[in-house]
Amino acid sequence: MTTPFEPPAPPPLRPAPARPGRKLGPIAEELSSAHRAWLGPMRETYLTSGLTLSELSARVRLAKSKISELLRGIGLYPRWEIIFSLSRELNMPYWPLYRLWRQAALEAHKSREWVERCSEKTAVTMSHAAPPLDHRAFRELVESFYSLYAQVFLEDEERDTAVSDTFDILWLCWNDALASPDTRKFAWNVLRATVMARTPHVDGRPELGWAAFDTVALQSVIAASDRAEQIEETLDLFKAMSRLPDHQLDVMVLRRLCGITPEDASGLLGVPLATVRSDERHAVHFLESVICPPETEGKTA
Repeated sequence: MTTPFEPPAPPPLRPAPARPGRKLGPIAEELSSAHRAWLGPMRETYLTSGLTLSELSARVRLAKSKISELLRGIGLYPRWEIIFSLSRELNMPYWPLYRLWRQAALEAHKSREWVERCSEKTAVTMSHAAPPLDHRAFRELVESFYSLYAQVFLEDEERDTAVSDTFDILWLCWNDALASPDTRKFAWNVLRATVMARTPHVDGRPELGWAAFDTVALQSVIAASDRAEQIEETLDLFKAMSRLPDHQLDVMVLRRLCGITPEDASGLLGVPLATVRSDERHAVHFLESVICPPETEGKTA
């Protein structure tokens, strides 16, 4: 990634149409991150579509109250036939929506047989789906870097799921990504939210676990020194890093744990190079003050 990705020129923003009737309630707080991954884009697409619940109800032949519950994540986990019908009316791409729906269904302890039964009738319709060319080009450019970042927080299977979900979510809201001030920053925010939703947290801060030892930068360090001592020191570093503000943490993970250049970090995050260097400088200063605090003047033995 020697040249930062230059996003396409965004289309003009269109305000959400005014909608008569009762306002849609919020998403249920207890909803899982996997369920939110597909429900969030579907809900936003509905809100910007101009359709009312009554109109949508008439088109998909489902009670208005049931659609409202579905768009809030309330009640039983919905069958794919219903989601597919809604996606057709909302003009959403089927394939990424199905993969996210399927992942959430399995995490909700639905059997694979149940999942397959739900999708039998739509398998042919979805079989030839492909993302937009610019989405595919963007994925080819950044996917390996996204995997390095996710690996610091998650084990292999969880890492792969988080990165795959990120690009599926981006596919669902790709027009929003292009319409944003910076596609790179929009995409990074999706990646970060997806990774953090699967990352264990302690006192509200992400935990950099053992998966972080798999990063290329750390493997060489540990091999060159006493392993036990280095591991203890590294765990102390991880704990201190987790206390950094989000933007500084991301810069440090990319720069110090993934070995990514400042220029590439700037391109991935969608922020100026000066911001990356400033964040890294402030983060290093904080970590040095925590891990190696200055000795108190006048201290006696």
